[in-house]
Amino acid sequence: MMLKTEALTLHYGGSQILHGIDMEARAGEVTCIMGTNGVGKTSLLKAISGTHPRSGGRIFLEGAELPVLPPQAMARRGLGFVPQGRMIFPLLTVTENLETGFAVLPRAEHRIPEEIYALFPVLKDMAHRRGGDLSGGQQQQLAIARALIMRPKLLLLDEPTEGIQPNIIQQIGRVISYLREKGDMAIVLVEQYFDFAYDLADRFYVLKRGAVDLSGTRAELGRDRLKQAVSV
Repeated sequence: MMLKTEALTLHYGGSQILHGIDMEARAGEVTCIMGTNGVGKTSLLKAISGTHPRSGGRIFLEGAELPVLPPQAMARRGLGFVPQGRMIFPLLTVTENLETGFAVLPRAEHRIPEEIYALFPVLKDMAHRRGGDLSGGQQQQLAIARALIMRPKLLLLDEPTEGIQPNIIQQIGRVISYLREKGDMAIVLVEQYFDFAYDLADRFYVLKRGAVDLSGTRAELGRDRLKQAVSV
């Protein structure tokens, strides 16, 4: 098991957002977190990544329990996070944005693998362009590529299709499928676009009011039941 959470809770000030989340994500699988707006999907990724410290519960990575750690320490443990809104550096070039991923790697690994440009050819073409000058879809590709530079064992993707043109959505879907098929990475995907999520994911967790309302594999849940669960 790559990732396991037990009774995970999270508060923003006095408000409890997550209520005892138990979930698992396995290498070679895409695990999708679904639900309507405001149910805690992004908060769950923030709690796992250390972006917002969890209030309680336990997180295990490859069987080892992790203390509450800041995001950079989680990245060094093998976690890559592509947040909603992409959060690239607008004044840095594409190459410089990618090189920020070197921070968690040993010096000997400070290079951009050719695989990155094979997955996202536009980044090679625009290597010297500033991140802020890219389209939304190009920025999303850059954000995913930057996370992959860190060689993550666990990749968290928060709404990667949001505001993206259809041809880029298809390409991102192909990249996620490729990473899953490699078999050495667990992918956790928060996604509102139902067809994209259903086609890619192996396992689903549907959140409602900050708790797991429904969970299971695609075969266990089925399309109709899952669609109904995320539509109410």
